[in-house]
Amino acid sequence: MVFMPPRHGKSQLTSRLFSAYYLYRYPERWVAVSSYGAGLAYTLSRAARQILISAGGVIDPTASAAPHWETGSGGGLWAAGVGGPATGKGWHLGIVDDPIKNAEEAASRTIREKQKEWYEAVWSTREMGWSDDDPDGAEIIVQTRWHQDDLAGWRLSIESEECEYKEGEPERWHILNMPAISEETPPSFPPSCTVTPDWRQPGEALCPEIRPLSRLRQTRNRIGVYFFEALYQQRPAAREGSLFHVGKMETIDGPPPGLRIVRAWDKASTEGGGDWTAGVKMGTLGDGIFYVLDVVRGQWSTDRRNERIRRTAETDGHGVRILGQQDPGSAGVDESKAFVRLLAGYPVRVARVTGAKESRADPLSAQINAGNIKLVRGAWNDAFVEELRSFPNGAHDDQVDAAADAFNDLAAGRIETFLAGGRRDS
Repeated sequence: MVFMPPRHGKSQLTSRLFSAYYLYRYPERWVAVSSYGAGLAYTLSRAARQILISAGGVIDPTASAAPHWETGSGGGLWAAGVGGPATGKGWHLGIVDDPIKNAEEAASRTIREKQKEWYEAVWSTREMGWSDDDPDGAEIIVQTRWHQDDLAGWRLSIESEECEYKEGEPERWHILNMPAISEETPPSFPPSCTVTPDWRQPGEALCPEIRPLSRLRQTRNRIGVYFFEALYQQRPAAREGSLFHVGKMETIDGPPPGLRIVRAWDKASTEGGGDWTAGVKMGTLGDGIFYVLDVVRGQWSTDRRNERIRRTAETDGHGVRILGQQDPGSAGVDESKAFVRLLAGYPVRVARVTGAKESRADPLSAQINAGNIKLVRGAWNDAFVEELRSFPNGAHDDQVDAAADAFNDLAAGRIETFLAGGRRDS
């Protein structure tokens, strides 16, 4: 499987060049190229044919049409659209190149299901190499990721199930995952798969000659984080998210007065890369509705991070409680003491971090999914929502951790308020 962003040469590398190279080496074998439409598949076929001729390969003049051409040595290439017929044809090398055309198709469960049926009933049955005197078949799925349940995502989910439940034999895909901007934490794949390591440092563009970092950032701002993470970073997420149904969060222009407010911090200390430092400010009246008021976020060195945390406390004022995390071990204790000293004069405390991130975020997700969390409109909204949407499979979880800590602190205070008033609250 090859995952690459748009306009970075994935079809040129696989469907055009590699098809021609394969037939140059093995003219007696068959290659099949399929794409979302027959017209595109034929275009790829023509290009591969011309490249093979340019390299000195031989094409049978009596069988040289784009949908089907032959080498004269018993092999050749045929092309078809995803969902199209392939009766009587077989392949030693099968390439599925961008099976999904656009966002509308990706969002259509009907189209995705039809593609799965085609893959199982038509495409996979055309693989050759099942006899002792025939070479084994090889398959490449090359695509930009559009959806968690696209063709590649579906095959990987089956791979995961076969690994987990030990039912069937995993296909053991090799994965070349190339996000447009390299990441500190790569996505996880089933343990039966092998993955080509990304050679870049975090934050580097995949091919700055084609799309420099500044252009990629402009693209992200233009198309939004949801599509950029899927198409350019190869991290598709559910529209509603697997844990947080972000569509249930209402965005409002301003909060009501009289809120009890806390800002929780999740700290990192790498300048310009790695994890983010995030401070999420949240408030409630104690009526079961919670408001996300502000998010401060950045990739700062320790000194710049501490300066920003202190400056944020000054901006928030003394009426906002400050919550930090205490990591396990003596280093966590020392860091917590330093955090409290940094914020001397402000209401600050630290809480010990326990449990898995998903468990800590469960109470917050329950209230978001019930429509009890509201966002105050701000420039930080998109990045915050998209991190919630992709959690726990996204590249970062710093805002989620901070938001969960802020919510849990406020919710605990709400329970104490009810109990102090002589009422019970579940």
